[in-house]
Amino acid sequence: MTTLLLTHPSSLAHETPLGHPERPDRLRAVEAALETERFAPLIREAAPRGTLEQVGLCHPHDFVEAVLAASPAQGLVPFDADTTMSPGTLEAVLHGVGGAVQAVDEVMTGRVANAFSATRPPGHHAESVKAMGFCFFNQAAIAARHAQRRHGAERVAIIDWDVHHGNGTQEIFWDDASVLYASSHEMPLYPGTGAASERGAHDTIVNAPLSAGDGSDAFREAMESVLLPRIAGFSPDLIIISAGFDAHWRDPLANLNLKEPDFAWATQRLMEIADRQCGGRIVSVLEGGYDLEGLSRSAAAHVMALMRG
Repeated sequence: MTTLLLTHPSSLAHETPLGHPERPDRLRAVEAALETERFAPLIREAAPRGTLEQVGLCHPHDFVEAVLAASPAQGLVPFDADTTMSPGTLEAVLHGVGGAVQAVDEVMTGRVANAFSATRPPGHHAESVKAMGFCFFNQAAIAARHAQRRHGAERVAIIDWDVHHGNGTQEIFWDDASVLYASSHEMPLYPGTGAASERGAHDTIVNAPLSAGDGSDAFREAMESVLLPRIAGFSPDLIIISAGFDAHWRDPLANLNLKEPDFAWATQRLMEIADRQCGGRIVSVLEGGYDLEGLSRSAAAHVMALMRG
């Protein structure tokens, strides 16, 4: 049993304006980090193209059609101040969805122990009917719903350690008792959601906000005292990680001070819970991370931990 890595060249064709932090070099940095000899045991596959039916698990038809219609033949089309479509964006987004779904299929059927879908753009800010924060469709949320619909998972836990709160994932599952959403993030920071008082209709939203300047100790305390116990107590059939690496101390978009070992530690702790609760089943989906060195080193530490390295 080993770890599956899913990527796709279309992720590099999603173009953003000059100077935009969510740029193709992000994925190039991750791919280069995972090409070294120590990652030779990875199973590597191309992320398939997701279907509109899969997207529709979390996003209604009218919104999906609006995104499709906005796809330009040339140039850049802004959705909001920081979310832009290029001619290659739609394919990148759909392969991101397909990668997350394929990761679920391979993990839930036992072909691999766990999986990391490394695509861009990210997805956790995408609400059911709103593209925002660099995100169009919410891959982690779609993956959770797919696990339920296709594989009969009764309970899915999503943990999001991106430095920005995953407002989209929270909104999509606010009224859903079958999905636990647990997040550590910096506050106040974009998008402004994620207070500890935001708990969802069934107390299945768990937010552990951190403050600017917080580092390893505060992060690990939030995980140990708040997030990990709730995930374990939920007894999930699958754990999904929204794996953003912008809480790294080098990242230009935030003010936390995590280091690569923190992401490895968090991964290992989640694997311990998964081993006890759900046969080790973990699917990880790349979210943010905008300093190339911090991103590549952190993603490598995360994947090495998934490989039980």
